[in-house]
Formats: sequence, structure tokens, C-alpha cells
Amino acid sequence: MLQKLLENQYGITVEEYVKLDVFDALRGNGWLYLVSKPGGKEEEDITELEKIAEHLRNYGDQNVPIFLPSKEGQLITTWEQNQYCVLANRQLEEPRKIKLGRKLARFHERGRRVPFQIERSNRVGQWKSLWEKRLEQMEKVWNGLLFQSPEDEFERLFIDSFPYYLGLTENAIQYLVDTEIDDEPLDTDSGTVCHERFTSKTWGPYNQYMIKNPFDWVFDHRSRDLAEWTRERYFRNSQTYQVDLKNFYEEYQSIAPLSSFSWRLLYARLVFPLHYFECVEDYYITRSEQDKKVLEEKLSKILRHSSDYERFLAEFYPLSGAPLKQLHLPPLDWLYTM
Repeated sequence: MLQKLLENQYGITVEEYVKLDVFDALRGNGWLYLVSKPGGKEEEDITELEKIAEHLRNYGDQNVPIFLPSKEGQLITTWEQNQYCVLANRQLEEPRKIKLGRKLARFHERGRRVPFQIERSNRVGQWKSLWEKRLEQMEKVWNGLLFQSPEDEFERLFIDSFPYYLGLTENAIQYLVDTEIDDEPLDTDSGTVCHERFTSKTWGPYNQYMIKNPFDWVFDHRSRDLAEWTRERYFRNSQTYQVDLKNFYEEYQSIAPLSSFSWRLLYARLVFPLHYFECVEDYYITRSEQDKKVLEEKLSKILRHSSDYERFLAEFYPLSGAPLKQLHLPPLDWLYTM
């Protein structure tokens, strides 16, 4: 079916189908073709991502795929009542051992040099309003539940825990606001190409291919990716994250040292309890009873380990090798009085 799509719409013949994690991929003539649904993105969004991808490739990033236009010259093509985009990448086998911190720093350095205005995927300077909006929405739901008995265990946990996470979110917003008032961003703090949620798996391993998927990208401050990598690494195993954390930040800073503005933005984002928000939001969106059960267990685990997360926040600066004294990075005082 996808072979036919490529032949009909793009005039490309391929040899075989490969399933690469989230991608449907086809191999042929030394290229890997990734077939992706635009996922609600419009032609303008795709055009902007295509320009960013071209910029990154011109700056030497071989793991960024090319957006292929169809025979009609469209980046989004319709085939059997579905919309698709096709991305193409040279078949490059990746060395097994990569230094992700260094690779990410290089990616950010290239992304910082984008020579045109980013509009569609720009998130620079928007965290405060986005966090406040999410907090307001959640507070509305919580207020609506306060005067009735909880329908299930998840609601009971949510009703009990929300005031604590409301406080944590207000702390994150305050830390962010103070940073923007007290600290001067440097050149290195200009917007760059980031990811919705950067983790150790964002670029693969996809059967030993490294793929930097443009559909993951947003234009933001580099600390977004650093914070989300850190959060995911902590939650994957909160007992063993320390060494990885130290190495990752050492690698990153060997290419791009972080300013105090970067460190503080990064920290504000870690204080913002995104893991809690996503868990509660997902619960109220999903219709599946099975997913609800999984999310109830997830929330229960988040709450059981909330004091561990506080300890992680208290230790983050020293563990990641942040130069606390030189850069006068302010601690969150209440974390140290627990």
C-alpha cells in the first residue's frame, strides 16, 4: 500500500518495507523513506519545518531528513483518503555509542543560526502564559469536583494532591518571572530548534538509524530540551540517574556552555510539574478504561514519590555541575528547610 503511494505520488520505486518504531519506512536505492501523517499540521507548518530542515542539513546535519514534494509539488499528499508526508534520509548506519549531550549541543548551535523568522512553531517566551493556562484549566476541573464525592480512586487522589501541585506550579512561574526580571540573556540564549519532549530515545535507536524527525520540533530556548531530557532520565530510574546527569551536562557544555539565564530557565521548567499535569490531563481525555487504570497507577506513583522529586530538585544544580557560586544561581529555599 505504501509502496504504491510512493510510486504513484512520488515516482519512487522501493525495495522493502521496514517498521522503525513510530515510523513506517521503506528502503530503496540507498535511501530510507519515512511515511508520516501530518498529524493536524497544515501546509504552512510543514513548509516552515521543511525550511528549518534544509537549514540544518546545509549546516552539516546528515541525520535530518529531506521533505519530498509529490509529483504535484505538494509537501502534503492525499492518498486513499488519507494525508501523508514523505521524508527521505540517506541510509547512514549510526555508531552504537554516541555522546548525546554533545550531539544535542551541536544541534542547538545549528538551530540557533536559522536565518529567517519562525512563526508557526515558535514557543520562545511563552512558557509563563502556557503554564498559567494549564493551571487555570486544571483548577477549574478541581473546583468542580470539590463538592461532590469522588467517582473513583483517581479523582480522590487528584482532589487531595492538586493544592500541592498548584503551589509547585506557582513556584515554577515565580522562578521563571524572577529570571526574566533579574537576569540578562546572552547571545547563546536566542531561540533554537528544540523538541516537544526531548528524551534519550527521541532520535532513535531506530534499528541503528538516527533520525531527527521534524514533526517533533518546536522553536524555543535550548533549556526546554535539557529539562525534558533530565525529567525523563530521572523518572526512568530515580535511583541511578546521577552519573548520567553529570556526564550529559559535561558533554553538552563541552560544546555550548550554559549561561546563568539558561540554567535558571532549565530549573524553572524542572520545578514545573509537567509529569503531574500530563497524567491528569491524559486521564480526563481518554475513553479507554484500561488507560485510565494505567494512569491511576501512574498518579499514585507520582504522589508516593513526591518527596523524592523534591530531593531531586534540591540536588539538581550541584549534581549537574552548575557553577552555583560563579553564576549566583538562586536556590528554592523551601526545598532546603524540609
